[in-house]
Amino acid sequence: MPVKIRLQRHGKKGKPFYQVVVADSRAPRDGRFIERVGTYDPNTNPATIHLDVERSVEWLSNGAQPTDTARAILSYKGALYKHHLQVGVRKGALTQEEADAKFSEWLQAKEARIEAKRSKLSSSAEEAQKARKEAERKKKEERAQAIAAKNTPPAEEVEAEAEEAPVTEAEAAPAEETPTPEASATEEAPAEEAPAAEEAPAAEEAPAAEETDAAESAAQEEEKKSE
Repeated sequence: MPVKIRLQRHGKKGKPFYQVVVADSRAPRDGRFIERVGTYDPNTNPATIHLDVERSVEWLSNGAQPTDTARAILSYKGALYKHHLQVGVRKGALTQEEADAKFSEWLQAKEARIEAKRSKLSSSAEEAQKARKEAERKKKEERAQAIAAKNTPPAEEVEAEAEEAPVTEAEAAPAEETPTPEASATEEAPAEEAPAAEEAPAAEEAPAAEETDAAESAAQEEEKKSE
């Protein structure tokens, strides 16, 4: 019977999980299978693949035909390359030790490429996270500046309000009525001289009063003599 190596779908909607199985080509996709040789999880980056390389090579040697996706998985894990080396061993082109050495060398190079890809993805994820945090910080600063600008009135409005504000009498009075030191001294000087001017006539009138008293006393003496 025709045998195929293909994928059998499992998992939830939007998150598929596949099993690599050997099954009859006439069986349903998710139906009965002969043997399970691996798993394939495309939800990770890079994809997680577990494969029994030895059993896959045996099935390939027995004539099993992989589907396109299964062939890509077998090639990724080195099953097709090892099958090619085993064909060379059967034909006598190389020994089993040489085939194993070539396959080990290929596996090391493959693991190095996979590790380089993982490190690159990790660094890219860190850079993306830093860029996202920096963008969030800038966005917060811009929002804070916008709020501050909204709460602060424009300078033109402040100047306009200052020009339109009326000047009260209390603010205007001190500027007009506050006397300078020189003016106050000039205004107080005549007030001190005024009493002196008023007291001068009194001093001059004092002798006139004494003369009147002397004349009266002289008149009384004359009257006494005439008697």
